[in-house]
Amino acid sequence: MKKIFFSLLLSVLAISSIAQIQEPVKFSAELKIISDSEAEIIFTGTIDDGWHVYSTELPSGGPISSSITIEEIKGAETDGKLTSGGSEIKAFDKVFEINLRYFEKNVVFVQKIKITAPVYQIKGYLEYAACNEESCLPPADVSFNYTNGDVEAIAGNSQTGVSGVSESSDYWTPVIKELDSFGETFGKSDTSWIYIFITGFLGGLLALFTPCVWPIIPMTVSFFLKKNKARKRGIRDAITYGVSIIVIYVLLGLAVTLIFGASALNALSTNAIFNILFFLMLVIFAASFFGAFEITLPSSWSTAVDSKAEKTGGLIGIFLMAFTLALVSFSCTGPIIGFLLVEVSTTGSIVAPAIGMLGFAVALALPFTFFALFPSFLKSAPKSGGWMNVVKIFLGFIELAFALKFLSVADLAYGWGILDREAFLSLWIVIFGLLGIYMLGKIKFPHDDDSTKVSIPRFFLGLFSIAFAIYMIPGLWGAPLKAISAFSPPMNTQDFNLYTKEVHAKFDDFDIGMEYAKKSGKPVMIDFTGYGCVNCRKMELAVWTDSKVSKIIDNDYILITLFVDDKRPLRQPITIIENGKEITLRSIGDRWSYLQRIKFGANAQPFYVLLDNNGKPLNKSYAYDENIDKYVEFLQTGLDNYKK
Repeated sequence: MKKIFFSLLLSVLAISSIAQIQEPVKFSAELKIISDSEAEIIFTGTIDDGWHVYSTELPSGGPISSSITIEEIKGAETDGKLTSGGSEIKAFDKVFEINLRYFEKNVVFVQKIKITAPVYQIKGYLEYAACNEESCLPPADVSFNYTNGDVEAIAGNSQTGVSGVSESSDYWTPVIKELDSFGETFGKSDTSWIYIFITGFLGGLLALFTPCVWPIIPMTVSFFLKKNKARKRGIRDAITYGVSIIVIYVLLGLAVTLIFGASALNALSTNAIFNILFFLMLVIFAASFFGAFEITLPSSWSTAVDSKAEKTGGLIGIFLMAFTLALVSFSCTGPIIGFLLVEVSTTGSIVAPAIGMLGFAVALALPFTFFALFPSFLKSAPKSGGWMNVVKIFLGFIELAFALKFLSVADLAYGWGILDREAFLSLWIVIFGLLGIYMLGKIKFPHDDDSTKVSIPRFFLGLFSIAFAIYMIPGLWGAPLKAISAFSPPMNTQDFNLYTKEVHAKFDDFDIGMEYAKKSGKPVMIDFTGYGCVNCRKMELAVWTDSKVSKIIDNDYILITLFVDDKRPLRQPITIIENGKEITLRSIGDRWSYLQRIKFGANAQPFYVLLDNNGKPLNKSYAYDENIDKYVEFLQTGLDNYKK
């Protein structure tokens, strides 16, 4: 049994080290000329075992259909709709509750084209979705661009971005070696694993004090100690139980990566659909904590696992007991785990969900081990009671507040303008104001005790929450509110602003800003940022507002701010070759993200780099660090090198 258990642990570690991007479908595209006036675009796909690709024109309410998008066509026109070939399977899908059509092993899609001129260009992409029995990958596309004749005469400069300046200009020349010569130390991730672990650990501590977990601790520890006459064996079983909890939740974190894939985790940070779904999910979880309903897994699951644990015994039986705890406590831990996974997934790190779950599980498992080692402390531990429902309500308010963050990210990335800074702050003021009133005992929820007594800790939490709501009120008139800069929308969304110490970018276009800097004879500061970048907001309000920093940026530099998650479309898509692979840039954010990768060899934000008028670096780059003196030194070193 020991070998089986520790083999399982080693398997978990091995899986965490080999999690990769899934590519179960591989497509190739070709233009087949049939005659002088006819042609076909043929997409041939091979599909891995266990996966399938959906067919064209599926009914509404189901998965995404395979479809073709023609972005540009000259000297030709499409002839009919996209058709499919291969062994199409028709089946009733229990999840979507509709009949679906899909392909396994291989698939062929064909789009007929009529050629109307000797010189032509056909440009676009095929979009498709791949699923297996357990999960689906995000929609993928296959780009194509077929020309015959003078491409420039037909389509103009296809490498022109939003500014009309060619990306082949000297400004786009890579300077990675030059940065290295300054001692470049910039990391690729803006969220450390330690931070993610601590976030998960705090989530686990909160889960401990919920009605679904806390009452189980003394019963479980007593069971292990009474079951085994030898105290050492009882302690060993309790420790094994705690380790099993850790293994289960780490496996859950790994499953998130394996199901969604690394590319999807990166897309989560600003994708409108994902962020809106996260917003709705957190609102539902908050309502569950408030007592509107209870989110539970089928009771038959926990009963079956518990029964299996009793029959099995040994280490495997203990592992199944831990799994039973995960199932029966889901109604309380589910919302916390959901929020945690959402938050760490948007960091874009492949292993972030597993690390977050490790922190969560360690906090959850510690009491079982601690009380097994020191059973006398069980008598002094707080007894179960109405205070645990207060914890649930408190968490409900917190989840409701953070739900607005995800709605804000989608709103900013797509420029909808429905949740500007004033609206966001107004909602947070109301939420934390009501939380304070509740903690002071002035509001009751369905499962609260009738007792009107308010404990001292609850009283202080209520005062703190009300004080926090009052703290945010000046933000409605433009106060920077550094304490929440990581969550609130940026200051440029503020309609009414009396604050005058902000630093504003002079340009939001790289090429135009560089041309202006050359004419004005000033160096350039490039700010690669994102609407969904938490640390970017912190830097802008905690560092840029300092008088020493703002004075240098405003007076001595031309500041160019580039949002890498700006979803506004380019006038026309740009096709580039990166690492031997053809990539289509369709949005303004795609263009700036490509610039950051190709020129500076970085892909995380915030990312600050100082350039001369020829696009060459003046100092090593600067990432997230709120040390004002370091930032001033970074700016001043760039100025000194520019003058030299």
